[in-house]
Amino acid sequence: MGLTYATIELINQYDEYKSEEGLIQPSEIRRWSGEFMIDTGAIRMAINENIKEKLGLKNGSMMNVALADGSIKAIELVGGIKVRFGNRACYTDAFVLPGNTEPLLGAIPLEGMDLVVIPSEGTLEYNPKHPDGALFSLK
Repeated sequence: MGLTYATIELINQYDEYKSEEGLIQPSEIRRWSGEFMIDTGAIRMAINENIKEKLGLKNGSMMNVALADGSIKAIELVGGIKVRFGNRACYTDAFVLPGNTEPLLGAIPLEGMDLVVIPSEGTLEYNPKHPDGALFSLK
């Protein structure tokens, strides 16, 4: 299929709460937007240390992760992230990769926003079965 990339916006979820409570101005909500590699074979999202710093995310816990090369490494998992693609959003956590490593969007946030990869076009799109908004099953 090849790699698919898309522009994704990340927002500090706790800053949003503070803004709603009138503790900070909406303009003070920390955000980051940039290109993510979309990987339907990855379960979670991965950001890098630079993105973590720009979003002002708190330190998380260390978790063992199997990397693409088959090695296992303890990597920090941070939370409090709102992920947005177009008019769809979800809340999730992310593994923090070193330095300026390429960020990765996996299955959990893709499902959380009801997004699909169109392999023939190499694009990320709203699920064509639900073009007017995400639809989830609780059964």
